[in-house]
Amino acid sequence: MINSRIYIKSASACSPELNLLDAFGLSVNPIDNTLIPGAMRRRTSLTTRIAITAGTAACIQAQVDPKMLPSVFASLGGEIQVTDALCRLLPDPDALLSPTQFHNSVHNTTAGYWSILHECQAPTTAIAGIDDTFALGLLEAWTQLQVTPGDLLLVCYDESWPQYLAPPIGEQAFACAFVLSSEPDAAQAALTRPEIYRPTDPNLAPNLDPSWSKLVDSAPATAAIPLLSALSAPRSANNSLIPLNNQGAIWCTHFEAPPYANP
Repeated sequence: MINSRIYIKSASACSPELNLLDAFGLSVNPIDNTLIPGAMRRRTSLTTRIAITAGTAACIQAQVDPKMLPSVFASLGGEIQVTDALCRLLPDPDALLSPTQFHNSVHNTTAGYWSILHECQAPTTAIAGIDDTFALGLLEAWTQLQVTPGDLLLVCYDESWPQYLAPPIGEQAFACAFVLSSEPDAAQAALTRPEIYRPTDPNLAPNLDPSWSKLVDSAPATAAIPLLSALSAPRSANNSLIPLNNQGAIWCTHFEAPPYANP
């Protein structure tokens, strides 16, 4: 039987710009370089370091063991800086490609480092969905929890991009992480399956804050801000529609604070 809800046990955010979310009344964690051993850290990118910081903080907050936790890593650009550097070398016939950079250029690099760091052999998924990346990451997490009940980690992240590629995307780096569960025990809130908004009830509509939408254009993973804001004030956000992207067809999830009504 499909459960229409999943539950949020914890949430965290990380950015090198510590005031990035000040306008929304939210805080971010600084990058914690102590989480990654020095030899590994020298090979990792900014995107991996912010994702691991956010993911670790969410696991600590939820009191779950990352070694046993399935995960979904969602990123629009992934290792965009490394990939860009490799591509710029290709026209030079004398250039030597770095094996480490080549190793780090794939989209699941961060998921791989997370698994190595925590000795985690649980399943992990790395996805991208252009402007809908956070929404589709949450939908993937929801789907997996219907098939395999328990806990799951969702991390959404993007680093700063070379600005000649697609300005203003990638002006700021940001990562967020959520420990999600199929069970309501110790949960902060419940979410329904992400769906494209269709106004069947004119009194229930997502709030597309222009300041949030502008930030998402420059830092794609900040699409999670409305959900993070709802978690910071769950009673006032109770029974609201939370937008998960800022343009095109708008994906939403229904937010419910505890105590929960029957499914």
